[in-house]
Amino acid sequence: MIQITRTIALDEAEIEETFIRASGPGGQNVNKVSTAVQLRFDVQGSPSLPEGTRLRLMRLAGRRLTRDGVLILIAQSHRTQERNRADALERLIALIQEAAIPPIPRRPTRPTLGSKTRRLEAKGRRSEVKKLRGDVEE
Repeated sequence: MIQITRTIALDEAEIEETFIRASGPGGQNVNKVSTAVQLRFDVQGSPSLPEGTRLRLMRLAGRRLTRDGVLILIAQSHRTQERNRADALERLIALIQEAAIPPIPRRPTRPTLGSKTRRLEAKGRRSEVKKLRGDVEE
């Protein structure tokens, strides 16, 4: 089990990793060794995620989410398969942790009496400045 938050833990069987050839650093090695990792996680069908977290994760994933609700992360910045695997898993965990935080609802507020007074005084000063720009009576 991969612990995401105190309440969310993913089963390792839910994550599917395939290894592909990377386009990044690696010299001649890059043409013959599959060091890049393509991590797939079925967001839609995961029993580990609460419904709110699932919906927020699908919104956060954006273009990385397929029509079937599968999140695809590709890690190829490192030269070794192990470091790319760790990078992809860290990115998945960070994404789920971000989705696990529910948004704070906005409470409508009203302007204070002091702010209303300051606003009206500033408007009055501005009005006086503009009145002084008019034609001078002779």
